[in-house]
Amino acid sequence: MDYYLTPLIAPAILILASLIASLRPGRRPPLVPKLAEGAALVALAAAIASAALLVAEGAHTGPVLGLGGIGLSIRLDVVSATMLVLVAFVGWIVLRYSASYLDGEARQGAFLGWMAATLAAVLLLVQAGNLVHFVLAWIATSLCLHRLLLFYGNRIQAVRAARKKFIVARVGDAALIGAAVLLTIGYGTLDIATILAAARDGVMPAGVTWAAGLLALAAMLKSAQFPIHGWLTEVMETPTPVSALLHAGVINGGGFLLIRFADVMLLSPGVLAVLVMVGGFTALFAGLAMLSQSAVKNSLAWSTIAQMGFMIMQCGLALFPLALLHIVAHSLYKAHAFLASGNAVDLVASIRRPGPIAVPNGWAVLRAFALALAIYAVIGFGFGLETKSPQAIALGAILIFGVAYLLAQGLADAAPRVLTRRTALYAVAASVSYFALQTGAEWLTAGTLPTTPAPGPLEWALIVLALVSFGLVAFAQAMFPLWSNHPAAAGLRVHLSNGLYANAVFDRLVRNWSARRPS
Repeated sequence: MDYYLTPLIAPAILILASLIASLRPGRRPPLVPKLAEGAALVALAAAIASAALLVAEGAHTGPVLGLGGIGLSIRLDVVSATMLVLVAFVGWIVLRYSASYLDGEARQGAFLGWMAATLAAVLLLVQAGNLVHFVLAWIATSLCLHRLLLFYGNRIQAVRAARKKFIVARVGDAALIGAAVLLTIGYGTLDIATILAAARDGVMPAGVTWAAGLLALAAMLKSAQFPIHGWLTEVMETPTPVSALLHAGVINGGGFLLIRFADVMLLSPGVLAVLVMVGGFTALFAGLAMLSQSAVKNSLAWSTIAQMGFMIMQCGLALFPLALLHIVAHSLYKAHAFLASGNAVDLVASIRRPGPIAVPNGWAVLRAFALALAIYAVIGFGFGLETKSPQAIALGAILIFGVAYLLAQGLADAAPRVLTRRTALYAVAASVSYFALQTGAEWLTAGTLPTTPAPGPLEWALIVLALVSFGLVAFAQAMFPLWSNHPAAAGLRVHLSNGLYANAVFDRLVRNWSARRPS
């Protein structure tokens, strides 16, 4: 057997487990939980073996089934190997958790079967070598997830959320199919590697800008960007393992789509600009909405929307290696956050009441921002700041604004000096981590993902806009103790907690107030 078929072992074993589980869909099916967990572990081993093959033999694309480029085709490169290992690892953890979490449920076997099928579809997606394979796996992932969202089909809110997700997903599917047709006609091939190589050489057939626009639309719909984000905050009626799989895995499909077709996206600067604006606004808006939530899961859902917005913005800035790194970090964090969400109340109850709140003044906040940016600049010069792209430098500065917020607390008059020193060390650690990880991601993906091009006038304007916007929000958060008691702040919290009512508008447009079951 061709060793490049190794990546197929991962989805194949999970499909087998799904079929066996479908034969025993009821409560406590014999051996099915252990079988599902074992299949996920084998899939993880196959994913790790695939990554090892990539290191030993290099990138490869090869057809498995089908004629004329239509059918199953495997692409093994840095992007697919990274996603294979990540998805298989998260899937193994989630299935292992599900075995005890769903113990005694009336449809435990069916749940494990659909969970394994969803994981198999995602694994097929990330290793797709041609457009037909990619589109079919993309659609299969959404349809399998839909069955999991309706696990409690008697709950009205679950039905409404699943229906909304179904509508959004079908529009995204149509956009992806349209992009695939345009790329196939324009480049005369279904092979993704061939299309990317031609795009990297500057080949721009008619319709490629429209294809990039449709890819961007599919990615934004998949990753719950404003204003079509509400479904992600409503799919909380599903079991916790589904939330973990959705937020740590499936939701990253939009970012993966943009990363996989990065060379095509670079041919359309206007489309990238739209991604920066939509992603940046979504990140800011969802981050503020997250702070106004009282429920743990709702707060995590808004956190995911914010993180996806930030990732979309990274892709718009052509920082594709960093976007891939973001997917890995966010997936691992969010899987742990959801699976541990049941302990959140106990954890909060065990925290001691803090002392007096440090109330900073404007000058303390400005000194904090200046100090954080100075630390960032010094560390950056140590890593060769002059060799970094302006987009990467700006993104790091945006991230360091969060450390500046902590420093503002440390520089406040009421805060002890040890807090100031500790937060200054956080600024150093954050800067070193960012530049080290950014350098490592670019080195690892060199030759697979394109380098970030020099920004033009439009890109410079968007970089400045992003810096100013994130900087002002961080400054306002640092000054929170001074304005949070203002009467207008109460109304603002209410509006933010409801997501500025964009979700209500979408409900009205699709008439989602009824409780009828989605098709």
